[in-house]
Amino acid sequence: MSRTYSLAYLNSHRCSPPEALRVAAQAGYAYVGLRLWPNAAGAPQQFLLGQPEVLRETLAVQRDTGVGVFDLEIIRLDADFDPQRWQALYEAGAALQAKAILVAGDDTDEARLTANYARLCEVMAPYGMSADLEFMPWTAVPDARSALRIVQNAGTPANAGILVDALHFGRSGTTLDDIRAIPRSLLHYAQICDAQAGRGFTTEQMIHTARCERLLPGDGNIDLQGLFDALPADLPISVEVVNFEREKTASPAEWAAICLAASRPFVER
Repeated sequence: MSRTYSLAYLNSHRCSPPEALRVAAQAGYAYVGLRLWPNAAGAPQQFLLGQPEVLRETLAVQRDTGVGVFDLEIIRLDADFDPQRWQALYEAGAALQAKAILVAGDDTDEARLTANYARLCEVMAPYGMSADLEFMPWTAVPDARSALRIVQNAGTPANAGILVDALHFGRSGTTLDDIRAIPRSLLHYAQICDAQAGRGFTTEQMIHTARCERLLPGDGNIDLQGLFDALPADLPISVEVVNFEREKTASPAEWAAICLAASRPFVER
């Protein structure tokens, strides 16, 4: 079965939003992911919010290439969460016809985190996007079981979602049975890359790998075949292989094509 592929932000982090769309079109992707809000203060991002000329150019490239925007990054649920903080992100997503916003959970008070996730879903609903909670082993949502518990305790809003990243599957206590237990209605896309699997990594090591040194599918030992066999066969795939050293030898379009070619064997039946 052929798949729908999206070029994740981390796979095209060298590109502006319009450039990412052009790279995706050249390399054979149907969508891109954009990080319009940094994952930490001062961290890398793509600049579009508050820049109407960039939005106009991005929309024009969308029309010219036919490449869509799948997901936007990133909303972090912390103890001081206020859903109105990301109003500009919701509006940009609606303008770009994005399908999802990636959500991370940082609040160790799970009851409050759950309530705030429900609030986020409610606020996002009019904008037509799902709020996809990504489990990451160094956060307050460390594995798939935690993500499912939070979403279900939030009342499973109609636009709720759980994002499965192969890296975090391979480095958390998540099992294939945990993946199979996620209802299909909560799965909107999944991210693929590879790495050395296991749970013996420090938080700093896990974050470094996630942001700087992922491996091409097949170059690590995460059970990618088992994972993508456990996920729905028609699930869109976000290719997220950031590797600063490997990227030095390839243009953004070349790297995007290399990563897509390496991903296909694990997800196409």
